[in-house]
Amino acid sequence: MATAQPGTKSGMTRSERRRLIQGLLFISPWLIGFLLFTIYPLASSLYYSFTRYDLLRDPVFIGMRNYTSLVTTDSMFWVVIYNTLFYVLLAAPAGVVSAFLMAALLNTKLMGRPFFRAVFFFPAIIPTIVTAVVWQFLLNVQFGLFNSILQGLQLPTIPFLSNPAYAKPSLVMIYIWAQGNAIVIFLAALQDVPRQLYEAAEVDGARAWHKFRHITIPLTTPVILFNLIMGFIYAFQEFTLPWLLTGGGPANATEFYTIYLYRNAFQFLRMGKASALAWILFIIIVVFTAVLFKTSARWVFYNTETE
Repeated sequence: MATAQPGTKSGMTRSERRRLIQGLLFISPWLIGFLLFTIYPLASSLYYSFTRYDLLRDPVFIGMRNYTSLVTTDSMFWVVIYNTLFYVLLAAPAGVVSAFLMAALLNTKLMGRPFFRAVFFFPAIIPTIVTAVVWQFLLNVQFGLFNSILQGLQLPTIPFLSNPAYAKPSLVMIYIWAQGNAIVIFLAALQDVPRQLYEAAEVDGARAWHKFRHITIPLTTPVILFNLIMGFIYAFQEFTLPWLLTGGGPANATEFYTIYLYRNAFQFLRMGKASALAWILFIIIVVFTAVLFKTSARWVFYNTETE
């Protein structure tokens, strides 16, 4: 007849419990930081989204009123949604395409390839404030480089950042320019494509375009999906560069979602409304990500070859 061993009543031996406690003690700084700086702010923002709270007085519970007022009575909310979707749906795919093409170019036997790789990655490591100052100078109507070239060619100047029709496309152009991180990820994926596939295609008479279309693109589609998802998430949360370059103008043309959220939270002191905006943005990003994952089965190829 089997007898219970001491220390196994809870399913763990004494040494296993000791190792568990030691492990929890080792990771306790991270756990405390995670609870204090991630879980608590998330829970607080969810609670505040159902309140009227101005940071000066105690929050007053008002139910779903913040959410319903945004959708039904706040006309600026729909302007912000349009501006954000225009920017996201144009910038994120264009950024992925440009990063992929530049990575494919940098993956070829190009003279001075290490130098060009460093140049293309450089925009990803410089501070955003520096990027804003440089582009503000380049796009200036009076003395900017681009308009100086246009004036030299006897062409009319373009008010890139001061005209509502050009402000969002100008920000999209800057977003496409700063794709250094995506380029590095694509480069790693391109170098992982088996060389023998290209050699077999050359034997069959395939040209460069056919190899790119039928080998390079299919085998890098998982990385394309990853960069596309990250691009959408980043574009939805874009704040610093538009704020520094346009401040939401001209005529609210670049009043993106995060800028409007910032105004409500720290200029108008509508912290409850700002929290509701944050959770709506979270839901929008989750929906976009779920749609991308749902549709990826049609075009993403996973190499699952086994030995």
